[in-house]
Amino acid sequence: MSGYVLLSILFIVLVMLVIMTYYLRAVDKQEVQDEDGEDAPATVKVRDVVTAQTFVYTAIVLTSVCMVVSLYLIVKGTIWEGHLMEWMNIVIRLMHITFGIAWIGASFYFVFLENALNRTKDVREELAGNLWAVHGGGFYYLEKYKVAPKTIPKHLHWFKYEAYFTWLSGFCLLFVVYYFNAKALLIDKNVLDISPLAGLSIGVGSFVVAWILYDLICKTSLVQKGIWFALTGFIICTGFAYFYCHVFSARAAYMHFGAMLGSIMVANVFFVIIPAQKAMVKAAAENKPLDPKLGKNAGLRSLHNNYFTLPVLFVMISNHFPSTFGFEYPWVILAIISLGAAGVKHYLNIKEKGQLSVWVLPVSILILLSAAYISAPQKPGECKSVVSFAEVNAIIQQRCISCHSASPTDDFYTAPPNGITYDTPDNIVKLKDKIMQRVVLTKSMPQNNKTNMTEKERELIRCWIDQGASLK
Repeated sequence: MSGYVLLSILFIVLVMLVIMTYYLRAVDKQEVQDEDGEDAPATVKVRDVVTAQTFVYTAIVLTSVCMVVSLYLIVKGTIWEGHLMEWMNIVIRLMHITFGIAWIGASFYFVFLENALNRTKDVREELAGNLWAVHGGGFYYLEKYKVAPKTIPKHLHWFKYEAYFTWLSGFCLLFVVYYFNAKALLIDKNVLDISPLAGLSIGVGSFVVAWILYDLICKTSLVQKGIWFALTGFIICTGFAYFYCHVFSARAAYMHFGAMLGSIMVANVFFVIIPAQKAMVKAAAENKPLDPKLGKNAGLRSLHNNYFTLPVLFVMISNHFPSTFGFEYPWVILAIISLGAAGVKHYLNIKEKGQLSVWVLPVSILILLSAAYISAPQKPGECKSVVSFAEVNAIIQQRCISCHSASPTDDFYTAPPNGITYDTPDNIVKLKDKIMQRVVLTKSMPQNNKTNMTEKERELIRCWIDQGASLK
């Protein structure tokens, strides 16, 4: 009963916070329309309202998270637990993708804008460049100032919440998918037998360590040596990939690698980029000189984030493709694709500058193709006898049906993963290609080999499929 009381209290708090957002919006609108007072006091009031709105929105997010946790504790151990977890997965994943598109889209756009600026023809002295563009049936004219305009506008858009909510939703998703279900999805006892708490601590702690290492390198002279900085960063990232693949299940290792890069990206925004922008706005508003290193450093960190985007996007979709994390050395595939994807992004960046490179894109594509080549399955051995369906069905009933059934008996899955069931012979035959890919080639199923399927059993399934997957 206490759980329901807590949930009710949190709901009331959430309603009050939502009402408060409407009140603050009305105050903000009134301050904008009020032209009687002086500019400076009005600007201060607007800033105060914006600060209050930020705190309220943060409180709404935290209250919502607490409500979800309370609801989970209420249904934990009941028949509704699996249903709640699946819907939490869907909702948070959708939020993560939506905010991620907004953040990465902004990153792509502003790096393009920086690369494509006209810096010479008819550019005013205070400008660093300008750009004419057409989009959506309209013409746009954009200007970039060398430092700041003489008068800072009252309404200045900040590109930060896309980053914050992408990371927050991704972090919540990491908990929902992997930490809440650590024994099933995070920990592979064939890799390392650790407790769920140890797995969570290692995962979260590694993000902090990665940021500290990256930030320290950025504060050395190495950051000015492009190729050497990139090479050092690649080696460190490969080290993290190797570490994750020797601690977690391969699929979870990939997700943690992406979360590690995403954490570095959002830390760049929170600790470097936004503080530099605030310092620029404050100096301009107070008519004080600004240290140009702040803007330069923030721009450099933003560029680093831009190169991280494609490797992170690959990780986001990798769990759908066991040919990557199912390889014998999954960290190698992860490192190769991250390098190739960053290379493709580098080609796009220099192309936007109008520069010509005849080798960056072909080499990047060859690097990506090498991952497909080295992860290709080996030539199978010869099948010495005809394998009957009865033999294969016995294996599936023993090793797979606990999860992939209309009524799973697994201690984690209360519904068949991805809706795949092997309850009938026809279903098994229909899904033979998926079985070949997941069970035989990549050996990514059963999940973490929870039911201890043997190599001999996998080979029998392969022979049965190669022999035509007959029901006889």
